Amino acid sequence: MSDARELYQEVILDHHRRPRNFGPLPEANCSSEGYNPLCGDRITLYLVVANDMILDVSWEGSGCAICTASASVMTEALKGHTLAEARDLFARFHDVVTGPPDENPNVDGIGKLAVFSGVREYPVRIKCATLPWHTMRAALDGSENGVSTEQEQS
Repeated sequence: MSDARELYQEVILDHHRRPRNFGPLPEANCSSEGYNPLCGDRITLYLVVANDMILDVSWEGSGCAICTASASVMTEALKGHTLAEARDLFARFHDVVTGPPDENPNVDGIGKLAVFSGVREYPVRIKCATLPWHTMRAALDGSENGVSTEQEQS
């Protein structure tokens, strides 16, 4: 097994077993719900946003190891960033996990999120990895309907 694949498995399993920032955030002023009917993943994302900054973020719900780990790592990555930086990180993460499996993804500047590049090799798991991110974007956009992986997303 390659070192990259071992790191991928180690980080995914760690965040699945011990998710970070898990639980409600009563002071949240942005939130959204996400659902992946193919895998059964359900999450609610909570954010405290002020002066164009994400001051705090948490999530709750249940899902597969990929979804849980993605939500956990995402919440760590978003704290203290501007909304523009959060949107940029969403776009870069999305490109990493949805790119062609035979191409090396550009993981520059995404830190620990790079471990999710292996998801591109398993197309059925891409929706699991991206659900928390689409949910975050819906929360920032003020979407009252939440998101589903079976809706058109860009």
